[in-house]
Amino acid sequence: MKIIDVICSAGRTGFYFDDQRAIKKGAAHDGFTYVGEAVTEGFKSVRQAGESISVMLVLEDGQVAHGDCAAVQYSGAGGRDPLFLAEDFIPVIQKEIAPKLIGRELNSFKELAEEFDKMLVGGKRLHTAIRYGVTQAILDGVAKAKKVTMAEIVRDEYNTGVEIKRIPIFTQSGDDRYDSSDKMIIKGADVMPHALINNVEEKLGLKGEKLLTYVKWLSDRVLKLRTCESYSPVFHIDVYGTIGVAFNNDIEKMAQYIGELEEAAKPFKLRIEGPMDVEHRERQMEALRDLRVALEKKNIDVELVADEWCNTYDDVVLFADNKSGHMLQIKTPDLGGVNNIIEAILYCKKKQIGAYCGGTCNETNRSAEVCTNIAIACGADQCLAKPGMGVDEGYMIVNNEMNRVIALVNRRK
Repeated sequence: MKIIDVICSAGRTGFYFDDQRAIKKGAAHDGFTYVGEAVTEGFKSVRQAGESISVMLVLEDGQVAHGDCAAVQYSGAGGRDPLFLAEDFIPVIQKEIAPKLIGRELNSFKELAEEFDKMLVGGKRLHTAIRYGVTQAILDGVAKAKKVTMAEIVRDEYNTGVEIKRIPIFTQSGDDRYDSSDKMIIKGADVMPHALINNVEEKLGLKGEKLLTYVKWLSDRVLKLRTCESYSPVFHIDVYGTIGVAFNNDIEKMAQYIGELEEAAKPFKLRIEGPMDVEHRERQMEALRDLRVALEKKNIDVELVADEWCNTYDDVVLFADNKSGHMLQIKTPDLGGVNNIIEAILYCKKKQIGAYCGGTCNETNRSAEVCTNIAIACGADQCLAKPGMGVDEGYMIVNNEMNRVIALVNRRK
């Protein structure tokens, strides 16, 4: 099956681009937006609408395969590629990529995806968002050519040895951590609520007291609202390094505090994402490794999740090799080609460390569907409900795609 044309269309994402540097410099909230001048190159305002590009491959039998190019909320920050705007990058796809795709046979996803993920233009690799969307489209194209699901293509080409079945879905609340938690409980979310604890004084508490109160409330809320005793979600809370700030990155004090959070969460399992951010890749790896060891010595059964500084496939390998935490978030758009997501999940499984197929709120329904196929084909430990921060929409997209794929795969058994 050949590709006979490549068509691009500009789109919106499920969230926004935020100028992280401007926010860190003090840009203040004004309703849902921010006041102040943008700092990062490419931004016209501190918060602006997220953009995407749909890459559509027209196949010789008339079918159309597609993927969405998208980038994370904090584009252009932390060493990432620049702000991803459709008007800037559609011409790149049309000029540099489309001519190389047209006429190609869709026999092997892995082979074609690796070629375009590693492709150089002017001596440089393509923007991560382009590599992300183009390889999604290739995966969909190979699946359509072979008349199977994308999950089956991944399972078979990478010999994952995984039974395609449901995996836990992780829902995120944004700042609406109370009402959104109710939504998650009603819908039976497997992992919840994210909670966006990104400020010490306002959300964590100077001694961690505000998060302790919230975790206790969350435990009580599940017990009150659940309709059956078997519903026992994992609490996964992203603290954006604030525990490290509050306790001066003192491993013993942080471990003791996390032990208090464990008690507050009971009878539910607790995960803490990004307990500290030491602003350096190797030191972050070491700090997470050392905190994991400290928790295990104290018999504190809380899992640590790596986020900051664990962005690329090479980062995933470094953190997995050193058991830096108990689970690694694979931040899907930051890895470029989706072939790297597959390799990252499989590497985590090989190293017996949790694999969280994550991403960003600033994605699209299409990138979420493709990532869901990959997550279940590789047996990830959990998959992010995305895009957006509204709970219902992201959960619906990921949950329904997961169920559709499993039903189709079961029909062929």
